[in-house]
Amino acid sequence: MENQTNFEQNIARLIKKTIHLEIESDTIDPEAPLYSEGLGLDSIDILEISVALTKEYKVTINSEEEITSDIFMSLRTLSRYVQNSMSSESDVLLKDEIVS
Repeated sequence: MENQTNFEQNIARLIKKTIHLEIESDTIDPEAPLYSEGLGLDSIDILEISVALTKEYKVTINSEEEITSDIFMSLRTLSRYVQNSMSSESDVLLKDEIVS
């Protein structure tokens, strides 16, 4: 198992808390699949995690996007998506501040 980054640890704790996982968040392999053979998450779990991410990080994951399964492929891909979305939002806010 690879080590989790600090941000991946935060996302893993959010996943554990949101869907009440019975394993410790630090035992989630960041490269392991979140669906089926990995953590065994289903579509309801993914929806609940998406809502929690929106509340915690102000990141919106459109459930109709074809890339949703790619985003939730692993803890690592999910964490990267959230981080990238947060930086994109910051860039937009910064540009708005400069224009104003």
